[in-house]
Amino acid sequence: MNRIRYLLDENLPRRLKNQLTFHAPLMEVLLIGENHAPPLGTPDPDILNWIEKKDYILVSRNRSTMPMHLKEHIEKGKHVPGILLIRKEVIMGKLIEDLLLIWRASEPEEYKDQIVYLPFK
Repeated sequence: MNRIRYLLDENLPRRLKNQLTFHAPLMEVLLIGENHAPPLGTPDPDILNWIEKKDYILVSRNRSTMPMHLKEHIEKGKHVPGILLIRKEVIMGKLIEDLLLIWRASEPEEYKDQIVYLPFK
């Protein structure tokens, strides 16, 4: 079974990555700005190209522009493994729980070219 891999937006706290890998040591999680991830300040369209090429699902707080960038990306005939946008009213424990659930119970194709809002309601 292919496992979901996450790319965390640069505005997310490092403790999110730390908690995810603590609870699921085999999980692949990169934070923008780390080695092997896009550098800090990478424009959204470039991040979408990166996740498409590297097959990572993006976890982001960028609710204002990411939907528009995804629409433009798809209109160009491109695809993404998925985008998980974090709601304003997020409780970190619930977000971690939902990301772990997705990682454990989902197939990567389930999120292709979609935006899903977290935490689940």
